[in-house]
Amino acid sequence: MLLARLAHVSLEVAATTARTRKTALLAGLFREAGPDDVPVVIPYLAGRLPQGRLGIGWSALRVPVTPAGEPTLTVTETDAELTAIGALTGPGSQAARKERLVGLLGAATADEQFFLRGLLTGEVRQGALDAVAVDALADAAGAPRAEARRAVMLAGSLGPVARALLAEGPGALASFRLTVGRPVQPMLAHTARTVAEAIDRLGPCVVEEKLDGIRVQVHRDGERVRAYTRALDDITDRLPELTTAVTGLRAERFILDGEVIALGDDGRPRPFQETAGRVGSRRDVATAAGAVPVVPVFFDALSVDGRELLDLPFTERHQELAALVPEDMRVRRFVVDDPADESQREAATEFSEATLARGHEGVVVKGGTAAYSAGRRGASWLKVKPVHTLDLVVLAAEWGHGRRTGRLSNLHLGARREDGTFAMLGKTFKGLTDAMLSWQTERLRQLATADDGHVVTVRPELVVEIAYDGLQSSTRYPAGVTLRFARVLRYREDKGPQEADTVDTVLSCRT
Repeated sequence: MLLARLAHVSLEVAATTARTRKTALLAGLFREAGPDDVPVVIPYLAGRLPQGRLGIGWSALRVPVTPAGEPTLTVTETDAELTAIGALTGPGSQAARKERLVGLLGAATADEQFFLRGLLTGEVRQGALDAVAVDALADAAGAPRAEARRAVMLAGSLGPVARALLAEGPGALASFRLTVGRPVQPMLAHTARTVAEAIDRLGPCVVEEKLDGIRVQVHRDGERVRAYTRALDDITDRLPELTTAVTGLRAERFILDGEVIALGDDGRPRPFQETAGRVGSRRDVATAAGAVPVVPVFFDALSVDGRELLDLPFTERHQELAALVPEDMRVRRFVVDDPADESQREAATEFSEATLARGHEGVVVKGGTAAYSAGRRGASWLKVKPVHTLDLVVLAAEWGHGRRTGRLSNLHLGARREDGTFAMLGKTFKGLTDAMLSWQTERLRQLATADDGHVVTVRPELVVEIAYDGLQSSTRYPAGVTLRFARVLRYREDKGPQEADTVDTVLSCRT
């Protein structure tokens, strides 16, 4: 497939807000693509590079290059060249990358250059989201959408499903099963203001601790243990104590969902940054002096001894979990079997308050009959926190003044729109420690796409957790609201921008 065709569809998708039109455009593109094209086409449309960062700064892309008159570049050739550019290292690599980049842009037409520059700077955000792409792929191959969605859920990503579906047809979807050793996207939670509200929405339910840790999905097959983050990154080697803990369980093959968390001698959680530092470290933590130990705590079982549990009610999945995992490795919980019983409702609220007193984030209220909706923010899981918090994306930052001179300070914060772009909600520099200022200055400069001397615009990749006192109407910002007394709690490098809170979520919190 020619890159020009992909660039043209990208522009068309950017020009429409209708999901049905986006789906039709992508389906048409997928019908023309070969099986080897689609695993590249899909991330390109979503504004992602399969290779990750290539070491190409925005300044290198500002150099004007005469475009080609006719399209000749293919999608696979372009991706291969970008891979080669990203692989250049050592002395002179920066100049070599720039030279090869100029060569690639010189072989591209004007439309292709526009698309490539947007892709390399993170500015391709036309709303070709994975959920839309899954439906479009199913339509292109003549497969049921629900079956395609389930296959993607079980595969952990869209790429392998796309390749198989276009090469073999709808029958290929049956080959995607829950497999120990292959992570699936985790189920996520919506938000409720209070435990009572959550109970009213769910009926019979369970109230569980919400730990201030890092989400992990643990797979065991005999002596082989693998641990994955919510982004499906393999972090097994960073958590040797996790491997030790799960190899002591009686079953030989299973998939468990939970968290790892650093606890103090008193049993209270240590600062989140310490847990995040362990998970984010790539050094040999098993022998590192002063390494902060973490412990696993589980709350769900997806597979045990070859039995797939995803479609079972939550109460039955927990029975499997309790039979396998000892109580001290499971989250605390309180069962509400009669939502109309006022004593149970009061006890559930007391459980939530006790959880907060132990230093945890809050609770997650889960419907007892709900299946595990992998990869989705299911309506049957509702998180309740004591303060208003949002996971937002940093869109830009302003150079500081006074003691913050030379450091990026005031953050421009955005929530995710349905089409994949971001709506700015306001700014804040409150809550930033000196250490955070130094860290964010370095990190945001790596993501920079422009700097006018006052504001540094960045690729929308960095997620930050923001506390705020409420929302107020504002004609200054596109969503019509802004945050009151917003302050930074922490950066969430364990989350990607696609996991940031949406504008709809923000507006639903408006009182």
